Amino acid sequence: MNKPLVIKIGGAILDQQETGKESPLAALFKVISQLENQALVLVHGGGCVVDDMLAQSGFTTEKKHGLRVTPATQMPVISGALAGNVNKSIVATGVSMKLATVGLALTDGDMVQCRLSDKGLGSVGEPSANNSKLLDTLLNAQFIPVISSIGALENGDLVNVNADDAAVVICQLLNAELLLLTDVNGVKDGSGEYLESLNSNQAKQLISQGVIAGGMTAKVNAALHAAHQLRRSIAVASWRSPEQIISMLKGDHIGTRIQADC
Repeated sequence: MNKPLVIKIGGAILDQQETGKESPLAALFKVISQLENQALVLVHGGGCVVDDMLAQSGFTTEKKHGLRVTPATQMPVISGALAGNVNKSIVATGVSMKLATVGLALTDGDMVQCRLSDKGLGSVGEPSANNSKLLDTLLNAQFIPVISSIGALENGDLVNVNADDAAVVICQLLNAELLLLTDVNGVKDGSGEYLESLNSNQAKQLISQGVIAGGMTAKVNAALHAAHQLRRSIAVASWRSPEQIISMLKGDHIGTRIQADC
């Protein structure tokens, strides 16, 4: 079996439903069904779904430097949205396509341990890899784990975890490759062309020039952090073209390859 592949997806992939057309999530699972001898794990966020459910419950959403602030009073809604609604929707789509998907949270099987973040974000956890036994068992049995970014502290309190950080820690747990799927097919340079690779110095320059701006800044910083944590480059590509995954596993270049600093 090939080295495990962890694919991180955001909640936006669930929002892109068009009447009469195959959903992006179904298209992704169709590609996954074509992979042979490939252990695969999906890690997901779902910020847009969380925002909607918080608003329906009368809460407001606050962010610091692009990171969600999670008051303890919001955790029942956030955990219900991510570990419940989003997770089970992804699992159900996979099962409907005859794939052996199974839904998990970071805390299941003591896979990941969390400590409370010191960034003043409330009930937000900083994850660390702990025990791969559950994932090893599922992957050996050819299941596809679908993991939400909900963890727990040592005392059992639930915490919200940044989905990119969650994907990184699952990669560390399995010594896996990481693919970050987003809504764009990589990072563009000043002339509007997609970059084949990007390191932190190049990123800082493009951010200072305003070439990388808005939401892309957070995506690039998260990808650079992931590459640094894993000590190797990672791919950032679009979920709009999931067939690229097959090309990547064959060794072809896709999207933008985010380089780890030496």
